[in-house]
Amino acid sequence: MEDARLAAHVLRAPRISHSFHEVRLLAGRSLRHIPRIPEKAFGAVLLPLVFVLLFAYVFGSAIQVPGGGNYHAYLVSGIFAQTMIGTLPGIAVGVASDNRSGLMDRLRTLPIARGSVIAGRTVAELVELCGGLLVVALCGLIVGWSPDGSVVETAGAFALLLFMAFAVTWAGVWVGLMVRDPDGADGIVMSIIFPAMFLSGIFVPVAGLPDGLRQIAELNPLTSLATAMRQLFHSPTGPLPDVFTLQHPVITSLIWAVVLMAIFVPLAIRRYQRMGR
Repeated sequence: MEDARLAAHVLRAPRISHSFHEVRLLAGRSLRHIPRIPEKAFGAVLLPLVFVLLFAYVFGSAIQVPGGGNYHAYLVSGIFAQTMIGTLPGIAVGVASDNRSGLMDRLRTLPIARGSVIAGRTVAELVELCGGLLVVALCGLIVGWSPDGSVVETAGAFALLLFMAFAVTWAGVWVGLMVRDPDGADGIVMSIIFPAMFLSGIFVPVAGLPDGLRQIAELNPLTSLATAMRQLFHSPTGPLPDVFTLQHPVITSLIWAVVLMAIFVPLAIRRYQRMGR
């Protein structure tokens, strides 16, 4: 019934703003499913909260930031970067579920823009992610983190997070379209997320890692994003290796976001188009 109403709205949408109307409707459809299936929001909202509490109160007493500084502030700034990839499992599984249920095929028969279906998914994930960022910020304030940078720096930090999240969601869309099976999509994404999280500078400074692992962590986009958050929030950063990715983390994070979008936006759209042939 909901899909039928969605189709009717799309067909009545004025041509002058057709694409934006389509994206809004499709994003709204995805968001309306959250109250009915609240576990869909676990990855973006509750998982970061679990990591904050786990590392702050279970492991926090055993971890020190080299060079001094509050580990809780160091951790929370890094968790913001980890929250960015919390959209991946949800969007990959959601797209695969829509694909398997035949929704993608039904929407493909409508006279809508080619990228509207998957763009609506990415917009919905960003809205959901904002809830996760709010949870992390509130929890961070409780454990001792605070955004000590200027208003411009703080706003820039959240804008950078959302920009990177937008780029990452397109990778999740592509995985969901390629795999089709929701369980397969979840398994592939989680097998990527956890190594990327722990082999990064989210939880501990990468300078203390052994050779080989340290070089991988220095190139990890999550390390650059976590370091960028610490610089913009004026949180402790720990010792930073003399590499471009960590000496200029904001620029590096922007480059990573552009590269991810340049790769996965055309791949996702091309895959969606070919599925209808």
